[in-house]
Amino acid sequence: MKLSLLAIAAIVALPAAAQPSTSNDQTVETIAERNTPAATLAAYRAALETRDAEAMQSLFAESSLIFENGKAEGSFDDYLAHHLGPELHAIESFTFSDPTLEVEQHGEVAIAHETYGYAISLSDGRRIERLGVATSVLVQEDSDWKILRYHSSSRTPR
Repeated sequence: MKLSLLAIAAIVALPAAAQPSTSNDQTVETIAERNTPAATLAAYRAALETRDAEAMQSLFAESSLIFENGKAEGSFDDYLAHHLGPELHAIESFTFSDPTLEVEQHGEVAIAHETYGYAISLSDGRRIERLGVATSVLVQEDSDWKILRYHSSSRTPR
């Protein structure tokens, strides 16, 4: 499968919480158990870094909508099926750098915006580096915070 640089770059223009990458003893589940909007976004980043599609799905509301680099991608399940899922197999590793995260909570709704850098190593030897930004709306469902809306974009560093 041939992947465009833009498509791969768009994949990782995803949440990067303002904390270091998870260590080997921290799983996506233990991060999400902290039960805050920021922890949900951190768990999403951890799941993306480990290419754990099932963990990613658990962090999104059923009625989620994804917008990426100017395109409406549908629900997270749609996005995973037609875009992100197939491309995860071509990614050997990626890392986030210099993340920032601001969360504003209003009862059972939270709005977050993030900035970050990232580097991706692909199975064909290519390396992609980008700067990303994301805006998220999260809702509290029962006791869990879920991502309801997610909009991300990225560009080549200057």
